[in-house]
Amino acid sequence: MQLIWAIIIGFFVGLIARALMPGKDEAGFLITTMLGVVGALLATLLGQALGWYEAGEPAGFISSVLGAMILLGVFRGLTRRTARSYS
Repeated sequence: MQLIWAIIIGFFVGLIARALMPGKDEAGFLITTMLGVVGALLATLLGQALGWYEAGEPAGFISSVLGAMILLGVFRGLTRRTARSYS
């Protein structure tokens, strides 16, 4: 059941991150969901490394959105770079 909640919350985190980031984004449902879930994991690991969270404590919603926005920026940079190299 935790996995299902992680996917649902990750989808909303991904949607919010995409809405807050300027620019065109053609990512679908799966990319948006993965972006949110991995962004939350990134925020958790980064927060634990910086001492903001204890071991086993998940990141908050806002931190998850910020992590997803970082990943979205990396994702856009990689997709634009590969698109340019094939043109």
